[in-house]
Amino acid sequence: MESKTLALTCARLAENKKAENIALLDLREISSVADYFVIVTGSNEPHLRAIVDEITEKLRLNHNVRPFSTDGARITPWIVLDFIDVLVHVMNNEFRELYDLENLWGDGGKIDFKSETSPIGN
Repeated sequence: MESKTLALTCARLAENKKAENIALLDLREISSVADYFVIVTGSNEPHLRAIVDEITEKLRLNHNVRPFSTDGARITPWIVLDFIDVLVHVMNNEFRELYDLENLWGDGGKIDFKSETSPIGN
């Protein structure tokens, strides 16, 4: 799956579980770490886990895509799904404000994922 399509799909899957403040950053011009960051907020640890489960399960079942690695435990305020070219950050509001990834990686372009069309469904 192309990295932009994967990033858009992850954002939409997070939205399915009512993730808040969804941001999609295009890092292709400024970093070799990843092509895209998807950053979402969950209200509490069960909500974070539900978002992570939605993304990992739907990608596995519908597209045969699995994260290369997952960083963060079952009970944690920040979970990262590493799809190599796409990093999905699922965070609580406190950690999101503290680490401020949008500002840290602010030289990357922000994508309005709601206006983007994805060639594949969720």
